[in-house]
Amino acid sequence: MQIGFTEYEAKIYLALLRDYPATGYHLSKTSGVPRSMVYENLSRLHARGMVLETMEGRATLYRPLPPKTLLSRHESEHERLISGLRNGLEALYEETQDDRVWSIEGRTSVIAYANRMLQEANSNVYLVLTDDDLAALREDITAACARGLKVNTLLTGEDDLDCGRVARHPPLESELQELTGTLLVAIEHGEVLIAGSTAKQVMRATITRNPDLALIARQFVWMELFTQRIYARLGSDLLERLEPEDRRIFESLDR
Repeated sequence: MQIGFTEYEAKIYLALLRDYPATGYHLSKTSGVPRSMVYENLSRLHARGMVLETMEGRATLYRPLPPKTLLSRHESEHERLISGLRNGLEALYEETQDDRVWSIEGRTSVIAYANRMLQEANSNVYLVLTDDDLAALREDITAACARGLKVNTLLTGEDDLDCGRVARHPPLESELQELTGTLLVAIEHGEVLIAGSTAKQVMRATITRNPDLALIARQFVWMELFTQRIYARLGSDLLERLEPEDRRIFESLDR
């Protein structure tokens, strides 16, 4: 959100926060703004309601608009702007249904898209989440559960989720399948988003309504949850029947 200060205006306002009331002469010393520019900038700040002034004898004193008031005012203006843009832009946009595979880049954009999918979901939800993705989406996941949706989540990190059906993916298998940086959000009868990133890569997501691809994504999560339920029931009996390589994968769950 842009508050609208120029560099000199910002320096003057910050100086006033630290020390007020103050004269223009005093502010030229404490703010680092040249004396020849102080009064011009104070005049603009006063005209926009960002500083207050009073006369004391022959001197003009200034004080800042309290930060809480300043920020509340700009927050209200920002909300009005967003509301107007939302109504105007959404009136121009009509969402179409197609089976194309689309891509989107940038973590902020990917997470915003995933949030919208969860907010608009009205059927079963399937998720694969890292700790960072869980933190970013937790509020909307919890809201989906509260709406009565069946949320099925496969966690690849260490954080917990107390919502819906949850399983933790074996760490070793997550590494073998390269799931440690994967985000998957699939809505039954809707879109699926699959994203991946590393510390050195920009997050990139694939988004589609293609029913075949969406089914594969949902089945992957369902089968992983099913496997974890079987392991939870059979435990050591199951491990004894597995090949050593497969046994190591399940044993990594307990580390």
